[in-house]
This record gives sequence, structure tokens and C-alpha cells, in this order.
Amino acid sequence: MSEIKVNKINPRTACGTTTLGDSGDSFTIPAGVTITNNGTANGFGATGSVNWQTTVKTGDFTAVNGEGYFVNTTSGAITVTLPSSPSAGAIIGIKDYAQTFDTNKCTLNRNGSKIGGDAVDGTLTQEGVAVTLVFIDSTQGWLVTDSGLQSDAPTTQYVTATGGTITTSGDFKIHTFTGPGSFCVSCAGNASGSNTVDYLVVAGGGGGGYFYGGGGGAGGARMSGGTASGCYSVGPLGTSPSPVAALSVPATSYPITVGGGGAGAQQGTPVDPISYVGVSGSNSVFSTITSAGGGGGSGRNGSNRNGNNGGSGGGGTNGGTGSAGAGGDGNTPPVTPPQGNNGGPSAPGNAGAGGGAGAVGGGGGNSTPNKGGAGILNNINPATGDPSGGSQYYGGGGNPACGPSLGRSLGGGGRASEPSCTNGLVNTGSGGGGNAPSTEGDGGSGIVIIRYKFQN
Repeated sequence: MSEIKVNKINPRTACGTTTLGDSGDSFTIPAGVTITNNGTANGFGATGSVNWQTTVKTGDFTAVNGEGYFVNTTSGAITVTLPSSPSAGAIIGIKDYAQTFDTNKCTLNRNGSKIGGDAVDGTLTQEGVAVTLVFIDSTQGWLVTDSGLQSDAPTTQYVTATGGTITTSGDFKIHTFTGPGSFCVSCAGNASGSNTVDYLVVAGGGGGGYFYGGGGGAGGARMSGGTASGCYSVGPLGTSPSPVAALSVPATSYPITVGGGGAGAQQGTPVDPISYVGVSGSNSVFSTITSAGGGGGSGRNGSNRNGNNGGSGGGGTNGGTGSAGAGGDGNTPPVTPPQGNNGGPSAPGNAGAGGGAGAVGGGGGNSTPNKGGAGILNNINPATGDPSGGSQYYGGGGNPACGPSLGRSLGGGGRASEPSCTNGLVNTGSGGGGNAPSTEGDGGSGIVIIRYKFQN
């Protein structure tokens, strides 16, 4: 291979242009060799590009043509003074370094030139924004030629939301609703961070029946399997036969409904027998998940001795006369996995218990089998639980009248005794206790809890 070495290349004439090679030729410049331009070089740089400075700006400064700056307004607003008397083609770049322009703005001091045709300073107030400005002429001045956000090239993003009472547990955020509200999602996240939420949705429990009445059924309990937001205890309603999927939450507002507990039955008359039956609880709703209110317990003198249907069914009654009443059907309307269980049937002289989220209600009888159906453990929010039945139990069935004086069923179901009984615990979705023959028990209100990963 031939090699030609020269000390320098001169133009043919004093006003000529030196050309290296022909069109299409390429050159390799060895390491340590520098080409010095003593005149005007074309094609050795990209027109309209900026040289980004790696020293972050944390205070006011004057920009230099051809440079880009990372501006950190964490400690307060910053003013960037644009070059004075710029020439056409002058270029400046600005980037929000700490995602804080929305809190502390970055002001662009026009320094005598217009910005976008207006003789007004510019302001950058959008979080994460980056802009490139080029000076074109005295009419329009500095024009934005490029802009963008860090979110245009997403890396790890997490669900971001507001609403309810917010607590944290490690890297997980928990929103608890004990009444109506809205779960407002501003960022849906992505798979690298989080993009789904776990949930527990419990409806209001049913009221107890009057006059040797059946216990109220627990409100329906629906929950995800807990796989999206860390390990916590989830009952079989969320994991059997396989974990229930968490919900994706596109950025929008999700109305939250928390069901109220049904009232215990009031004393009736022969022409108003329905009043002996406890009122069923109300539904709780989050996104596509609806849990049904618990069924009210039946009463002795009513024409219908059966408990009402619901998330869990109310207990039936007999009271010593007429045919025995059946417990109401649970998981009504049906969902998979089931949201609750049937209420207990009556026996001669005895009422049945309300069904619970974790077990059927006990049948009538002067022994513990007529105890309200057990609730279910769910530890989605370690700070919320059932102080009577152990930590984080929800959806206990109400106890019936005519049996022994029973404490609350596991999960907060109302106690039954003579002559009075108690209400189901609030925000557990438990059923009210049946009574004989005095004070009736109201069902406990429901609850909605949402949990997701918000950091790593």
C-alpha cells in the first residue's frame, strides 16, 4: 500500500478553498492528531446544537450562546439572563434538573430581545421541562425550537394518587376510605415501578331481626391477592383457587362508595310484618369492584321467616311457632371468588346466625353452633382492624337471639343477648345481633382500602 506524507496543504490561489480529497472520500484522524481551523470550517459541527454544561446551576446566571444548562430550583426561583445583542442563530438550552420548576419557576430574562415576538420575560413552570431557544431576528427574537419532558422517555414510574386517609408501610402507600370520597390517580405508573393496586372492598352489614330474630349477614368482602404491593395476610377470598388480580388504574378519578350498615328491625304489628326483618346493608364500590350489602336477619312474627339475601345472608327465625325459616343466600349477586356465605337456618324456638365473609352462619340452637359466621383476615392496612376479633378481621356475621349470650363473632358481628344486643363494629361490614325482644342491632358500616407500591 502506498503512503504520501506532506507537511501541509495550501490552496492553489490566495483566495482559494482547500479541499481534502474528493466527494465521497473519508479520512481517519490518528490519535493525538489535531486539525486546527484558522479560517471558517464547514461541516465540523451540527447547526443548532448546544454544548450542555455539566455544572448544575443553582442560582441566577447569564447564559452564553451555544450552551445548555441544567437548572436546579430546589432552593428557590432562578433567573437566566439571555445573551445581549444576540446574532441570528444564537442558541441556548435549559433543562429542569430536579423536577422543581412547578414549585420554583425559572425566569428567562430577555435582556432587551423579544421572546416569541413579545417584549416580555419568559417563565418555565412545568415540572421536568427542557427547552431549546434559537434567536432568529428582532421581530420574533428567541423562539422555542424544541421542548420535552422527562416523561417522554420514561424509566421507572410509580402509581401516584390522592384521596382517603393515606398511610405508608415500607415502600407501599395505603388509602383508607371509611366514607365516600374519590381516589384520584395522577400517574398510572409503569411495569418497572408499579402500575396496579391491591384492594379490599367491604360492604355494610345487615341489621339483626326483631323479636327472637336472626343475626344480620355480613357485607360482601372482595379483595385482590396482595401480589402487587408486598406480602401481607390475605384470606382465602383473595387467594383461592388462585390469587385475585390487582387492578390497573389509568390516570383519572375513581369515585368511592362505602356502604352503610342496615338498621336493626323495629317492632312491628300484625299488619306490618316486614318491620320485624332487619334492613340489609348497602353496597361498597371501587372501580369495577362492587361488594353487596349483607342481608338483614328475619323476625319471629313476620310472614317471611327467612333471612334476607346479600353479600352474606341474614339468619332465619322460627320462635316456636310456624315453619322454620331458612338463612338468606350469601354471595348474592354471585361473583368469583364468592364474597360471603349463607345465613344460618332456624330451629324450633331459636333463630339462625348471620353468615360471615369466612363461614356460614350457625343454625338455631341453644349452643355455640348458632354463632355468627366468622369474618376473614386481611392485613392490607396494618393500622386498621377489628379490635374485638383480632387484628384486621372483617365481615363477621351477627349472632341470633334465643341462644346463650354470645360475644361478637370473629370479625365484629353484633352480640346477642336478652333483652338487648349490640351493633356490628363500624367499618368492618359485620352484621348486627338479633334480639329478644328489646333493642335490635344495626349492621356495621363497610370500608374500602387501596394499596400500591410508591417507591423502591
